[in-house]
Amino acid sequence: MGVLLSEAKPAKEDVEIFTKLYSALEKKDYASFVGDGEPAFRAFPEEQFDTVATQLAPKLVGDHQVTYLGVLQQKGFRVTLWKVSFKDGSDDMLATLSVRSGKVGGFFIR
Repeated sequence: MGVLLSEAKPAKEDVEIFTKLYSALEKKDYASFVGDGEPAFRAFPEEQFDTVATQLAPKLVGDHQVTYLGVLQQKGFRVTLWKVSFKDGSDDMLATLSVRSGKVGGFFIR
């Protein structure tokens, strides 16, 4: 069995959705964050979003770089992986975006 290594490139739709959600967190824009979600994602409580956005926004608007890592297929979702690196030397974060039929099923930054 051979190993094929290739440079990963995200699909245009994945970049657009990731950028919209990431920007919504930066701006603390709940409606934009949940707007393209599946019903369960749209049901994410606004208070919980506010808590997460308040914690992450100062970090996300700082000097950083986002790198696409690859894609997984899980439970009918296309799950893309993204590395968020900060110029201040703080720990990297991993973002995962789950999409099915153009609708967001999940978006996590750890």
